[in-house]
Amino acid sequence: MKIGYPCINTIIGCKNNRTFRLRSYTEKLLLEMINNNLNCLSKILRFNAKHNLLFFRITSDLIPFASHPICSFNWEKHFEEQFLEIGNFIKKQNMRISMHPDQFTLINSLDEKIFANSSREIEYHSKVLDALDLDLSAKIQIHIGGVYGNKKKSLSRFIERFKKLDYVARQRLVVENDDKNYNLRDCLQVNAETEIPVLFDTLHHEVNCSGENLPEAFKLFTKTWKKKDGLAMVDYSSQNIGQRLGKHVETIDVKHFRKLLKESKPYDFDIMLEIKDKETSALSAMEIASNDKRISDA
Repeated sequence: MKIGYPCINTIIGCKNNRTFRLRSYTEKLLLEMINNNLNCLSKILRFNAKHNLLFFRITSDLIPFASHPICSFNWEKHFEEQFLEIGNFIKKQNMRISMHPDQFTLINSLDEKIFANSSREIEYHSKVLDALDLDLSAKIQIHIGGVYGNKKKSLSRFIERFKKLDYVARQRLVVENDDKNYNLRDCLQVNAETEIPVLFDTLHHEVNCSGENLPEAFKLFTKTWKKKDGLAMVDYSSQNIGQRLGKHVETIDVKHFRKLLKESKPYDFDIMLEIKDKETSALSAMEIASNDKRISDA
């Protein structure tokens, strides 16, 4: 079991130092931004390794406009050495990596243009993980998408469209239960048709449950992961009390997290903390789980 957090480290303060908009696009600015982003990623990963935080979700903004037609620059070749250096560090530290395209990546959209854009976005994420030379346990998580007035047809359209995606990219995809439209059972149905592994989001399950308690849910979704996929992945958070249903908590709820560890036994999996204070809660989670025999020490 590895514990981690997504995209940004607030302690080291490493981030993009300016906004990069389409109207200001130049190849020179693109190179500067990518170089900055890769250096920042390297710093974050070194921080994580030092603190035994071995699961990290790389930001989708790593390569600006990579899936946009305006970007014809061969960033994979130009930054090949940097990518391989970072990838080698990831492998040496026995880290787990994932990525998560934004909410506009909808392969079951009724609009063919949106599907085409979503396909390019998924391929871009796949290229990043390939450039890092990571095996198929480095995953790209997506949601099933919208209902569009007919849930049954929208589920079928996701399955049909999934089969049209780039073969290499398909090997990295996992599907996540969401908090409104598609629950765990729906994701398991997709898995039965496509063999895409199911990434389990605990808060989404609390908000949009298909009837299973936590031990039952773990029994079901962990079966969808094959050896080549690595350990099953879990997105973890808890409800921010007093806020809209499904809003993530600001900092880890210790009692709630202990309950997850207890009820998820004997299953082994990697935990991504989707909590507002990022690495701060991840460090707390590592301390809470320090005596759990499942925890990886690299």
